[in-house]
Order: sequence, then C-alpha cells, then structure tokens
Amino acid sequence: MKEGQSKGLFDSDDEIAWCPGCGNFAILTAIKTALLELNKRPEEILMVSGIGQAAKLPHYIRANVFNGLHGRALPPAVAAKIVNPELTVIVHSGDGDTYGEGGNHFIHNIRRNVDIAHFVHDNQIYALTKGQASPTTDLGQVTGIQTKGNLDQPLNPLMLALAAGASFVARGFTGRPEHLVNLMKEAISHPGYALIDILQPCVSFNKVNTHGWYADRVYELPEEYETGNLSRALEKALEWGEKIPVGIFYRVEKPTFSDRLSWLTDHPPLVDRVWNPQDAERFLTELE
Repeated sequence: MKEGQSKGLFDSDDEIAWCPGCGNFAILTAIKTALLELNKRPEEILMVSGIGQAAKLPHYIRANVFNGLHGRALPPAVAAKIVNPELTVIVHSGDGDTYGEGGNHFIHNIRRNVDIAHFVHDNQIYALTKGQASPTTDLGQVTGIQTKGNLDQPLNPLMLALAAGASFVARGFTGRPEHLVNLMKEAISHPGYALIDILQPCVSFNKVNTHGWYADRVYELPEEYETGNLSRALEKALEWGEKIPVGIFYRVEKPTFSDRLSWLTDHPPLVDRVWNPQDAERFLTELE
C-alpha cells in the first residue's frame, strides 16, 4: 500500500443488495484488499460486468465501471484494454453469465489472450433468477426449478479454459480469504488473460454447495506444485467431489493479443489517438 493510501480507498457509498451471508461479500473484500496491496488507484481500474448477482460487484467499489448485457462482459473489457493498455481491467461475472450466456466470448477471448483478469463468482446456481441450475450445477442436484434433479452434465470451467489455451487458470474459495487475495494479485499481475473460478456459497438458493460443504472438501495446491505442467493441470482440474483443489492450476507466459499486433505496439495507445478533451466536450454537447 502506498504511503498515505487509505484502506477505504475503494469503498463505495452504494447500498449493497446481496443476501446476508452471500459469498460475494468475501469476494468484494478480497478484491479491495488485492488492489490496495498492489498499490492501485481507483482511476487506474476498470471493472466490467454483465448481469447477475456477481455483476453487481463493480457498483460496490470505487473505480471506473462498465455494466453491460447478460453474458457480454468480455467484449467491452477486451476493447477497453486494447485501446488503453495502461488500464487495469477486471471482469466480475457469475457462472451463468460467463459459462452460459457468455460461453462463446469466454472461449474465444482465451484464444486472444488479452491482458485482463476475469473473476467468476461460481455459486453453481442462477441466483438472480431464483435458483435454476447453472452450467456448473452438479448432475442430479435438485433446485427450485429442476425439482426432479438437474439433467445436464455440469461444465468443468477449468478443463475448458485449459483446453482453449488459457495462460493463467486458477480456482479460489471465499472461505479462504487470504489465499483468494493472493490469487487475485497474481491474476491481475499476469501478462495475459487470467481466469479465477471462485467457489462461493449462495445462501438463498443453493442448499447443497454451502460454505460447510466447500470447507469440508477444499484444499490448497502445495507450494511444490508445478504450475507450468499442462498435463498435471488437466489432471487436477478433473478432481472434484470429496476433494476439491484450489490455487493456480496453470500459468505460462504467452504473447498477448496486443503483442501480436505491431501497429498497437509501435504507435501511441489508441485512446491517445482517438480521444482528446475537445472530442469529449463535443460529445457531451451532442448529448444535451
């Protein structure tokens, strides 16, 4: 933390609309802590989200915010980073928003390897729509909508990310806040697309994957775990049930999308070329 930088630097005055006990509170605290420990400032941050309970998080943090359509958080986040590489761009979205509605963007922006951090609040349920099965809901799990049990095979987001070529793949758990903060710091600092799938309880609509359920199963990958071994990462990503690993499953450095485009690296940032105070003034006048 920079000298004189307040712990409340990223606090927002907006009233929080999550249910008491929601895992999103721990994620909000973790991201504020991570940004402070990375010596970031609110003006340096862009928080992007789609629709859902997780997507409300940017409203509860003091930073630049873009709140878009359901499943469409990644396109504006990627565009913002490309035109303004100095921005720290972080996407907050849920398991439905990312792996369901936004599944296509998820896969293809992994391929592009744009330098953004993507934090998925994975409570294994659609909470905003009051408890229907999400892409990560376990097979056979009974919900308020799937009263006979979920019939769809759950998506394994870590396996999908690894298969698509992601350069940073991790899983966190809201019940291990210090560990989660460290994962976030590593993801934000990683040069390229960085995914953290964050296990979190939904106290209102998921009565199976509770805090206690996760706590009994979650364990941290050991320090000697080799994060550059793809085969090992795939093996660990398949581990789910009685034991659930958390940590950095895979991390390698690859050229980013901007690195592969010489006209981006050899010229001033696009934001400096297409936007200036006169343009802003003209734009605001047109809106009057």
